[in-house]
Amino acid sequence: MTWVRIVAWRLAFAVPLLLAVTFGMFALAKASPFDPVRQYLGERAMVTSPEIMAEIRANWGLDRPLLEQYTAWLGNLLAGDLGESRSLRLPVAQVIGERLGWTLLVVGCALVVMLAAGLAVGTLAAWRRDSWLDRLITGTAFTNEAAPVFWIGLLAVWVFSVTLGWLPAGGLTDAASATVTLPDLLRHLVLPVAVLAFSQSSWLLLFVRESVIGVLREDYITGARARGLRGRTVLVRHALRSALLPFITIMGARVPELVTGAILVEAVFSWPGVAGTTIKAALAVDFPLLAALTLLATLAVVAGNLLADLAYTVADPRVRVLGVS
Repeated sequence: MTWVRIVAWRLAFAVPLLLAVTFGMFALAKASPFDPVRQYLGERAMVTSPEIMAEIRANWGLDRPLLEQYTAWLGNLLAGDLGESRSLRLPVAQVIGERLGWTLLVVGCALVVMLAAGLAVGTLAAWRRDSWLDRLITGTAFTNEAAPVFWIGLLAVWVFSVTLGWLPAGGLTDAASATVTLPDLLRHLVLPVAVLAFSQSSWLLLFVRESVIGVLREDYITGARARGLRGRTVLVRHALRSALLPFITIMGARVPELVTGAILVEAVFSWPGVAGTTIKAALAVDFPLLAALTLLATLAVVAGNLLADLAYTVADPRVRVLGVS
């Protein structure tokens, strides 16, 4: 029953949020100085008559008022029609369907690596607090937090692909390959996953470090040590478990940053995912595709926060959500 109420509460906020985001997106597109028709025609716009360009705008509905455009798009969305991508000349649903799996692969692998490495290194920094190792870890984390994701990606390409030649610089396969094989895919997956995980791990590492340090000062930890428990047992079974409860909520709040990181990583490494397609759609003023991708990103943020609430309830049943135990 508690889970049902949590989901219902989140959905009650999600519906107006999605309506506000999508309407705001249409308003920005309407006010944009870029002309989708000229971008679609490219060099042909120089020799295309104004009458034909006006006819294209009418066919796309760009000459209609903002509210009419939005209601028409919303009606098509509810009917399952996402429109057609103007830059790729394909249905938007097909574009997303072909690329979503590759994005989920990169983000899923990066999330696993980020969690494992962040928890381990953050706990180690807390355990060796004020040592040279702690200073090295925290200094690297603060530096990484200030570095742009695309800069880290370009640096990784320069070191591991250009200089050392250990890993491919991007894509799914080598240029000479006609099919995607598992060994080739794994080699091309290493750098995007490593860069995305590394770029998003600083906040996790620093949060775990501060949480573990705070818990290690609690009275029950002192009592556990006084009873003769080994330091490793106290750290892993008592301190780390209590320190990670707030992390679940923090994880849900950081989903937007993970989505942004995935967009930049896919662009740097030419990864054929749905996140990198967002940049291409924006550059091409491909509004039907951009609208669907923005809606998808918003849904990912809402789903991430919902899963965080549910996971927190499972991890700590004492937590009261909406006044329900």
